[in-house]
Amino acid sequence: MWQLFQFPLCPFSRKVRLLLGEKGIGYELVRESPWEQRDEFLDMNPAGRTPVMRHRDRDQTLCDSWAICEYFEETVEKNPMINGSADNRAEIRRLVAWFDEQFFGDVVAPLMHERMRKRLIYRQPPDGRVLREAMRLANTHLDYIDYLLDHNAWIGGATMSLADLAAAAHISIADYLGGIDWLAHAQTADWYRKFKSRPSFRPLLAERMEVIKPPSHYEEADF
Repeated sequence: MWQLFQFPLCPFSRKVRLLLGEKGIGYELVRESPWEQRDEFLDMNPAGRTPVMRHRDRDQTLCDSWAICEYFEETVEKNPMINGSADNRAEIRRLVAWFDEQFFGDVVAPLMHERMRKRLIYRQPPDGRVLREAMRLANTHLDYIDYLLDHNAWIGGATMSLADLAAAAHISIADYLGGIDWLAHAQTADWYRKFKSRPSFRPLLAERMEVIKPPSHYEEADF
């Protein structure tokens, strides 16, 4: 069986877990705190980042969420998540990159640093100015997601795709850390309610990061 090295608030690991869940691929979770820079972990992934997937029987290691998702897209036919025409697939890949780079850099990364890393590693209080800016940018990005959902049933088109998995992964972390204001974003909230009810997503919502509690609405499908 596959092992997935990750920690509860890693959005890239969540994206992989959602893909594995939708495709029905079994795996074992292994808790990894990449900031500890364990030698054994660095041997598997010199970049020192999660997620990493390891199949011990095959002596096989996969690193980087994009590479892992592409691997399982190519090797498991069930529920393709990069689907449709060449144009559709290009759009899905563009949106995944947008969430992994733009949304992560503007919203998730600063929230994680201020509300997770500072508390767990540095024992420092968060910077309110940084948090306010991350929440402002989150609001701007959700305006764009509202626009996408005004024109499609799902974020990447007519059917669920890896774009939705990436979006749900990053938004769920931002929501856990109190960075999302849902009141002005009915389209995205409706999409997220639908996604929260999926069997692939429920286990993620039940997980907690030590000493960091999410908002009361976080686990509720009808928030």
